[in-house]
Amino acid sequence: MPRCLQTFLALGLSLGMYLGGVNPVRAEETSWEKYPRLSASIESGFLAVLDHKIQFSRNNTYFDYLRQGGQDTLFAVNKFSLDLQLNPQHTLVFLYQPLSLTSQSVLAQDITQDNISFAKGTAMKYLYDFPFFRGSYLYDFNPDPFEELAVGASLQLRDAVIEFESLDGKQLVSKRNIGPVPILKFRSRHRLGEHFWFASEIDGFYAPVSYLNGSANEVIGAILDANLRLGVNLSDQYYPYLNLRYLGGGAVGQSDEKDFSGDGYTQNWLHFLVVSIGINTSLF
Repeated sequence: MPRCLQTFLALGLSLGMYLGGVNPVRAEETSWEKYPRLSASIESGFLAVLDHKIQFSRNNTYFDYLRQGGQDTLFAVNKFSLDLQLNPQHTLVFLYQPLSLTSQSVLAQDITQDNISFAKGTAMKYLYDFPFFRGSYLYDFNPDPFEELAVGASLQLRDAVIEFESLDGKQLVSKRNIGPVPILKFRSRHRLGEHFWFASEIDGFYAPVSYLNGSANEVIGAILDANLRLGVNLSDQYYPYLNLRYLGGGAVGQSDEKDFSGDGYTQNWLHFLVVSIGINTSLF
């Protein structure tokens, strides 16, 4: 039997048990006794750009992606994560967030990025590719095996490619950056009656980056990834939920890394809203 069909049959059976009066809270309690435990979460939904601006090199254009760069639409987005619970207090979280926004527009005015000029009326293609990997540690202060009140820390690895390109291929600004980002983390989950639950998850940090990497250049960086979830217990295996997420942050300052045209200065701030449907399932 195909694996996807097995999954759908399992979901249907779990839903039938739920509607038939099986108490998922009691069913789940038997599964919260063995450690370590591994669970996986998958989310799929859409991303709306609330505000997004960028500038490469001083005295260049502070470009508005939302008003000038064609980001006034919805983008499909997914998220994948694994939770490894070592014991009732200690949990490791591994997250992968693909994030690639591609858009096009015709410039309504002259712009300059990294000291390269694009004239008014130029047909443009923009790539904002900013996937990241995040590893986290959490300590849970709530003794309830299903509920959670946990704090910890994360280390995020960004892998960014940002491009301004004329559609005729004659002009291109391409910037690449890979680097670690330390983050503080908070996560909670609470029951709402027997069948439903509410959860939150926040990763955030704001600091002068120069203090972290030892650079003499002053760079201010920030990130905030805040999630609110409302879920239902279909069984001790599947936990679907609705997720509302704010993803924002950026950086401003001078970098030691310079290319043939730019001076190393960057200003980049973004504010995204994500609405998604997710499901968490226990692997063992």
